[in-house]
This record gives sequence, C-alpha cells and structure tokens, in this order.
Amino acid sequence: MPKMKTHRATAKRIKVTGSGKLMRRRAGRGHYRLAKGKHRFRRLERDSGLAKGDEKVAKRMLGL
Repeated sequence: MPKMKTHRATAKRIKVTGSGKLMRRRAGRGHYRLAKGKHRFRRLERDSGLAKGDEKVAKRMLGL
C-alpha cells in the first residue's frame, strides 16, 4: 500500500500545537481594515481552535 500524502493546502492553513490541538487563522483580516475597528481587528489576530466536526477530516488530510 502506498504512503498517504499530506494535503498541502490544509497543511498551510492548519497548525498542530504541542498538545495536539489544531489551530487556524481567523477570517476577516484581508481588507477593509478601517471599517472594522481596532478592537475587532485585534481580536481577529489570535489563532482559533478548529471546530470538532472539522477536526476529524483535517486530521485525516494532515495524516495524523
């Protein structure tokens, strides 16, 4: 049986922490920065955990 390949697009978007959690970037930081307000924009800086439903699929794509 051949080796399983990592889905490269998923690997670029999702990082695995030391404890094994999957972290992703938050949406909404691309453009229209001035319309959003500084508090909202600062809040969007932080990484967010992946939803439980998406975690199973993402782990399989990453080969975990």
